[in-house]
Amino acid sequence: MRGPARPPRALRRAPWTAAALAALDFETTGLDPARDAVVSFGVVPVLEGRVVVGEAVYREVAPSAPLTATSIVVHGLRPADLAGAPGLEEARVELATALAGRFVLAWAAGVEAGFLARIFGGSTRAWRRRIIDVLRLAEVAGEVPEDGRPSLAAVAARLRVPVERPHHALDDALTTAQVFLVLASRLAPRGYDTPGRLLRASRSVPAPRGPGRVAAGAA
Repeated sequence: MRGPARPPRALRRAPWTAAALAALDFETTGLDPARDAVVSFGVVPVLEGRVVVGEAVYREVAPSAPLTATSIVVHGLRPADLAGAPGLEEARVELATALAGRFVLAWAAGVEAGFLARIFGGSTRAWRRRIIDVLRLAEVAGEVPEDGRPSLAAVAARLRVPVERPHHALDDALTTAQVFLVLASRLAPRGYDTPGRLLRASRSVPAPRGPGRVAAGAA
């Protein structure tokens, strides 16, 4: 199956509020797409500068790799919880539809890029170029906590964005979308006011390794 359709290239130069975006979060059995597998995903649309909760998508996925004790502790999904879930071949149709025509938002986007490449094909680098990394926007905006732990929950707390259930794919996607809205509003006066400029900004500083993600799941 081909991957989700890209948004029109002209929208890279439009105000970001004119573009369709979608916050994506994967929960996985680990962080290596070559051997680990997706166990759930959440997608939350951001349209006209607003989070559209009513169009959010959440899906649990029967993993192609075994769950580990560490990953179960992180995301709370047990083999019994996933027993009736669809496999990735079925679930990726829904994922592609949810992302089609939208710029993707993700926290510590390298993980999402790697699994998107595994699911739809293409290179991790190519997918990385299609994702606005909200962690890196937080770094550009100077909103990463001074203790050097750039977790989604820590930055959300700093920005007074509510966090419901960390490491639940839908709730992390929702938190990512809300954090993005705060950061994009603050960065727009500095010239980061289009999807193209936000994409460039999200690659302009190196994201710290390790603390932004736990060992066996998305942040």
